Amino acid sequence: MTEGGLLVVGDVVTDVVVRHGSAVVHGTDTPARISTLPGGAGANVACWAVRSGCRDARLLARAGADSEAWHRSALERAGVRPLLSVDEQAPTGTVVALVDSSAERTFLTDSGAVLRLSPDDWSASLLDGVARLHLSGYLLFAATSRATAQLALREARQRGIPVSVDPASAGFLAALGAGAFLDLVAGVDLLLPNADEARELTGLPDPADAAAKLSRHAGRVAVTLGDRGVLLAAGGTVTARVPAPAVLDPVDSTGAGDAFTGGFLAALIAGADDAAAAAAGCRAGAEAVATVGGRPGPRPA
Repeated sequence: MTEGGLLVVGDVVTDVVVRHGSAVVHGTDTPARISTLPGGAGANVACWAVRSGCRDARLLARAGADSEAWHRSALERAGVRPLLSVDEQAPTGTVVALVDSSAERTFLTDSGAVLRLSPDDWSASLLDGVARLHLSGYLLFAATSRATAQLALREARQRGIPVSVDPASAGFLAALGAGAFLDLVAGVDLLLPNADEARELTGLPDPADAAAKLSRHAGRVAVTLGDRGVLLAAGGTVTARVPAPAVLDPVDSTGAGDAFTGGFLAALIAGADDAAAAAAGCRAGAEAVATVGGRPGPRPA
């Protein structure tokens, strides 16, 4: 069994989850159920890693002074060690997740303090006792947070610590450019795009072709396909197709990819091979789809 913890360098945000059963009607009211919850891709990954058995999950992120204490408390309750920098100038990032009747979500994003995570917030000592480093791709979409992510990546490589990256957003990838993103993550141990992100990064419509191509840029690739599971690839070849458990009553797909990542990384740290780790990730993703918001809910009875 591999020893050591998981360090996530990423984001913590406030999620406003809006579940609307009917289509949004422009210019008037649409009935909805609205929840305000702690979220953020990096924070969610760390929480799901703990839910999936990781005993030491840490999160480096930046939160506004307006809600840092609330987010810190939520992370601690989830078993995550919060390493939060407090921003006195910018509020905590906020994401409005519009969730339709099929549980599909559309995001409206105000990054706030997220992209202000700076190299001054980083210390090489954060890698002490760490078995894996995970970077939220959101950090790569602005200069300050990008410099921090690159610093963490460089120092992890110097220590021989494997690094995974979640590309985070097909929309933001399109703005940055696929080539620029791939240059930033060249040679990482593990790349974790969803199908839309893999398509954006490669220009290939078929997820299997995209996974194979991306695995020439990273050591291994896991392309998530929602309820169709995940494709694993390495060395330019698809190596496995792992199915997802059926979800009888999906309510919200917010955070499902983060749950997969947390479950996958926790299993890798525990010594699982890629296929077994992907199966663990798919189980976490299925649980997430049955839960409102991006974090684990109460454990099933």
